[in-house]
Formats: sequence, structure tokens, C-alpha cells
Amino acid sequence: MTTAPSTQNDAARANDPVVINRRSGVVRTLAALCAGLVLVPPPLVTILAGPAPYDLLRRSFPGLDVGILTAAGQAIADVAAMVTIGALLTLLFFRDARGRNADLLRSPLELKVLQIGSGVWASAAGAMVVFTIFDNNGQPFARLEISRALSFLYEASSFPKAWTVTLLAALVVFFFSMFIEHWTGLLIPLWAACFGVLAPVVVGQILVGPEHDFGSDAGIYQSLLTSAAFGVILLAGIRVASGRLVSVEILPRIFLLLAFTLTVVVGADLLLAWFKLAGTGFLDSVTGWQIITRWIFLAIICGLTMYSWSIWRRRRINEKRLVRVLGGMAIAIAGWVGVTAAMTRFPPPHYFVPTSISQVFLGFEVNESPTPLVLFTHWRPNILFLLLAVAAVTVYLVAVSTLRRRGDAWPVGRTVAWVSGWVVVVFVTSSGFGKYSAPDFGIHMIVHMSLNMLAPILLVMGGIVTLLLRSTKSNPKLPAGIHDWVTWALHWRVLRFIYNPLIVFALFVGSYYGLYFSGIFGEYMRFHWAHQFMNVHFLIAGYLFYGLVIGVDRPPRPLPHIGKLGFVLAAMPFHAFFGVILMSGGDIIAENFYRYLALPWADLKASQYLGGGVAWAGGEIPLLLVIIALGVQWSRQDAKDARRKDRHLDAGLDDEFDDYNRMLEKLSARQARNVRGPQLPGTKEGTSS
Repeated sequence: MTTAPSTQNDAARANDPVVINRRSGVVRTLAALCAGLVLVPPPLVTILAGPAPYDLLRRSFPGLDVGILTAAGQAIADVAAMVTIGALLTLLFFRDARGRNADLLRSPLELKVLQIGSGVWASAAGAMVVFTIFDNNGQPFARLEISRALSFLYEASSFPKAWTVTLLAALVVFFFSMFIEHWTGLLIPLWAACFGVLAPVVVGQILVGPEHDFGSDAGIYQSLLTSAAFGVILLAGIRVASGRLVSVEILPRIFLLLAFTLTVVVGADLLLAWFKLAGTGFLDSVTGWQIITRWIFLAIICGLTMYSWSIWRRRRINEKRLVRVLGGMAIAIAGWVGVTAAMTRFPPPHYFVPTSISQVFLGFEVNESPTPLVLFTHWRPNILFLLLAVAAVTVYLVAVSTLRRRGDAWPVGRTVAWVSGWVVVVFVTSSGFGKYSAPDFGIHMIVHMSLNMLAPILLVMGGIVTLLLRSTKSNPKLPAGIHDWVTWALHWRVLRFIYNPLIVFALFVGSYYGLYFSGIFGEYMRFHWAHQFMNVHFLIAGYLFYGLVIGVDRPPRPLPHIGKLGFVLAAMPFHAFFGVILMSGGDIIAENFYRYLALPWADLKASQYLGGGVAWAGGEIPLLLVIIALGVQWSRQDAKDARRKDRHLDAGLDDEFDDYNRMLEKLSARQARNVRGPQLPGTKEGTSS
């Protein structure tokens, strides 16, 4: 089997017993080796460590049966999640689908893998809900005999709740995989799978200790990107093992994915090693040895990726080399998964570093009061938004460069707006404003309003969707690409539902009242992942709102200009009311959280008063500016329509006035007949009897 530009012979090759039987023995051996690398390390570490990890965490030992089952369940869930995400991404972006019906999912192998992978993932996640109830509470399975013990233990730990989220996400993917027919049907399962992968990660080892804000962001990127890259590799290996072809035109996409993801994964793993070892040597702890072992597997994956890219560039790729590369990658990925699952069985050194209350909740100290000098000079990079901004700006500039190389123009103002929007995001999340957004409510509201009201205005003026459509083309002779994906997404019914003005309005305005007056804010501020989630929510809600009002991109449900004006005017009072409530309210929002921090410079009432003022002014001023911008756009659109109509009239292309004149002539003739009255039989018009 060799790579080929199309998959027309996939079915024939898949049913050819010679092709399958020729490597069936190799496939079985490889599968057994991978299964051993995945399933052996986690239980082995659990057995060798015994009760030591539980003693270090001052937790009772639940028994080896609980520990072994939890370790094995972790490994199975991780590899199943990887295969599931790999199948989703392959179906979305790495299919050799072309032509008018490219959006139809005619990939029985990938769909079958998606169904099996998500089913196994859901089963493993469901088992992990039960296993972690006992493992993380240090209780044996015998506790099941006690009435209501299960519900009590479930509430006592974060891991069972996190695995419940994973279970629900996997079930969503499994349910959709049984019925989807079109490309857009995979978008919701993809979002669900991302949440399912992250839920157990963000409440795990990266949630505690000094600098855990860095560790959490690095862990988020590492978990998502390894699932994406390794999952796609595994799907390619499954495809080759089944005797199917790998399209030559798809290989560059896979190499591009691996180049980006593996670069970020290496950087994230270096950051995680620094965070977890907390100043200790690599050989001073079990975690250090595990990190070294995992790096060996990662180096093998990176090396094989570079080798496969090299032979592809030199057009020397063939069946034997492809099988060897994918087989070696599968073994290294299995080793990575097994060691990663084993790392969860032993507490790393950063668990035992003395921490202050601020470090427990924030990951860092905030000893100085947030003066203007501190806010503008005490920077602490927000890894999540910093990397997201770099990726967004890079994609935009590459698209602009592609457009201009083709000889097409793109307004400089839109580029400036897009870049400026991300500069605002990075500034408010990585400067002193981002650092103090958790311990000070007034600073938090400045960051909130910047992400919700200022940055989205600039981003929607960048017109990223229009740019992607203009810089790419749809070619029916090539596999579906960016232009096709964006077009399909824009016609997606779910996106039209999301862009319903009532839903966008409720999301944009209701978020303030639901978040701050329900107790959610106080609960979320205790966790770095939840704080980041809030920031992402602010940015998305603002982007949807302003995209409907002044966005360059045409939304799926556009509003007329008068509707846009009413949309903005309707939102203004809600911001004012919210600000007034904060400034005049007697209750301190998230008071318990701020009391826990016990910062000597904190003045909770003054901070909340400042936050109310920022919410009031920060909501009114941007909306007034939006009204002005909307008026300018309205005027320009009317002038543009007038010029277009004049051109049509001059060219004789517009017969609107001719139709109008003919209608007037018909009305005039009808009125004349009515004035002369009815005609008698046998008389002529104009004569009397």
C-alpha cells in the first residue's frame, strides 16, 4: 500500500484479504505492545508505591484494588479520548472529500472508530466516577455497604464531578456519532470532547501549588494538543493497518498540525516540569523519573515526525516506510499515555512546597497594593490568552499576505483593528491588571469590561471570516479546505440559532446579573481554570453582540440598521442598573473569597464601588461609541446603495421607475372609466341615449 491522491479504491483495498492478512500478524503484535505500554505502567506504579502516596497526602489507604482499578481506568479513558478526538479531527479536516457533496460523511472507517472510541471513553469515564469516589477519599469499596456513603463521598471530592463532566461529554459524542450525516454535525461533539478531556485535568495536579496559574495553562494546552496530534496519528495508523490509502494531498495538513502542536507540547511540558519539580532535581523524585521517561517517548514522536516529513519532501515515502513510521509513533504514543497516567498516581514535589493563602488561590503573591505604577509594571504572562493571541494574529497576517500576493487589496484599518483587539486582550490579562483581577474586584471589573466591551469591538471590525473567505478558494478537484469549512459553518443551523438576537442579547446582558448576583462568581474565583473560563466567556459574549451590530462579517441572522440601533439602546439601561446596584448595594460580592485572601491593602467596599463605576461608565461609553460607528456605517451604506442605483439607471439596468410609470398609467385609465359611469347595452362609448 502506498499513498495516493484519492481514495477511490478504499473500499476495494479494505475488502482485499491479501492486503489485510499480509500484515495482520504485525498489527496484532503492535496492538499488544501498545496495550502493554498503556496498561502496565499505571498499575505497576500503584503497586510499587503502595500506601506511600496516600500517606504523603494524609489520606487513608483504600486498598490496592481501588488504586489499580483507578490507575487502569485513567489509562483506558486517556487513550479512548485520544482516539475519539483523532477521529473527530480526521473527519472534520483530514478527509479526502471533494466535490459538491464533500460535506457528507462518507467515511465508514473513521465513523466506526468514532463510535467505538467514544463508547469506550464513556464507559471508562463512568467507571472513573465510581473509582475516584473511593480513591480520592481514601475509602475501600466496602464503604458501599453504608447507606448514603456514595453520595457523601461524591460531594467530598472534585474528581468524581470532573469525571461526570467527561462522562456526559463522551455520551454526547457517542450519541451524535450514531446519527450524523453532515460535516457540521461534528462541531458540537468536538466542543464536547474538548470539555471532556479538560475536566479531569484542570482539577488534578496542576491545580495546586505555587505558580499553578502557569501550570494550569500549560496543562490545558498540553492535554488538548496531545489529544489532537496523537489522535490524528493513531487514526492514520488505523487507516493504514486496515489496508486503506492515505491521500498525498492530506499529508501536508497532518505535517502542519504536528509542527504546531508538537512545538507547543514541548514548550508546555518544559513549563510543567519546572512547575511540578519545584526546584528539585530530576533524579530526586518519582515524578522526575517519570518526566524523563515521557520525554524519551516525546522525542521519538518528534524525531519520527521530522523523518516522515523529510522523506515526503524528497518523494521517497512508500508503504514500508509509512508502516514503520506509524508503528513507531503508535508505540511512542502508547508509552506517553501510560507514563502520563502513572504520573497521576504519585504526588509531585510541588505538592509539598510551603504556600501562602494567595498562592493557594492565585498561584502567586500580591503583597503590594494595586497602584497605577504596579498595574502597568507588574506583568505576569497569561499563557492561555498570550498563545491564543499569537495564533490568531499569525493566522490573520498569513491570510492578508496570501490575499495581497494574489493582487487583491485588504483595508489596513481592519488589520490594525484585529491586531489591536488582541493587544488589548493580552494587556488586560498579562499586565498588572490581569494579575490583580482576582484579588481586587474593581480591577476585575476593568478586565471584565475590556474583554467584554473594548476588545470585541476591535475584533469584529477586523472581519476575520470575510478575510478567510477571500484569501481561500473552493476547488472541487481538491479535498475540501478552509473556504468550504467556513461556508458550511456559516450555513449551520446551530450557528443561526446562536446568532438569534434574543439569545445574543440575553447572553450579553444576562451574564452580568447571573454571574455576580448568584454566587457563581465567588465560587469560580477560587480556581484558576474557572477564572480563565469566565474571561473566555466575556470575550465570546462581546464578540457575538458586536458582531451583530457593527461587525464587518455578515452574521447568519443580520439585523437592519434600525434594528441594530434598537439593539444597542436596549442594552444600555441594563449596564447602568448593574453599575448602580454594585455601587449602592450593601452586600459584598464574593465576600468569603476576599476574606480568605485577607490582603492588608484590600478595601472591599471601595473596590466594589469602583467596580460599579467601571461597569456603569465602561458599559455606557463603549455603547455610545458603537452608536456613532453604527450611524457612520448606516450613512455609508445608504450612500453606497444610492451610487449603485444611479449606476444601474445610467446603464439602463434598473426598470423600477418604468414599472412605476406604467402602474400610474393603468391607475389613471381605470379612474377615467369610473368617472364616465357604466355603459348601457347597445350604446357606444361617448354617446347618449
